[in-house]
Amino acid sequence: MTDPRILPLEGVENFRDYGGYAVRGGRIASGQLFRAAHQARATPADLEAMATLKLATLVDLRRPRERDNDPSLRHEGFTAQVIQCDLGDQAEAPHVAFLRETDLTPQSARAFFLDYYDKAPFEPRHLELFGRYFAALARGDGPVLIHCTAGKDRTGLLAALTHHVLGVHPDDAREDYLLTNVAARVEQRLPMITQALETSLGKRPSETAVRAFLGVDAIYLDAAFDSIAAHSGSVDAYLDAIGADAAARETIRARLTV
Repeated sequence: MTDPRILPLEGVENFRDYGGYAVRGGRIASGQLFRAAHQARATPADLEAMATLKLATLVDLRRPRERDNDPSLRHEGFTAQVIQCDLGDQAEAPHVAFLRETDLTPQSARAFFLDYYDKAPFEPRHLELFGRYFAALARGDGPVLIHCTAGKDRTGLLAALTHHVLGVHPDDAREDYLLTNVAARVEQRLPMITQALETSLGKRPSETAVRAFLGVDAIYLDAAFDSIAAHSGSVDAYLDAIGADAAARETIRARLTV
């Protein structure tokens, strides 16, 4: 993993800076916007590295049950505001149910993710979390970390919405989204995860299906933005509805553009 955006931690996958892209008037500041998978298996060295980021806000996009199953580890002196949401039930994450209940073919995996991304922008807990996140960006308290379990779907959608607010070119926003396929070490982890799923589920998923669950495909992000356009009229109208209105977006751009 040679991309300078990726922080090569030991027990935390997909940790990277999603700032630094060119925008009108300059670039997004680096060292202010971070995204990752969960930190339940962070090593002491990982926690030391995270401490140097001086996070002001941490947004945990996971469901309550996910947080309970994999509690976050924090470094000594951790003082960041934690934004999380208990809205909804204690149900398991949709991808866990899918893995257990379906045939795990490439076709079913693709269909699952297209449906997930179609609905994800309007999930009630996401509406609340996304709104609180953009409010934190507008306040400008300091560096922010957003994460879910794998740091790729919920996190990827929120990062892409942030790039829209900041005026990142769509090609760069897509490149950032697809960087998960490198940062999450998809190919390296594929045999281990496939074997673990076969052991836990009693059936062996196809490598293509496992790859889909470890990585991302641009068509999924497109599905989310198509859904936003269909239901809200535009991305800006969607942002207005969650509290990130034009004034807030301008403040965010001013704070993060250098």
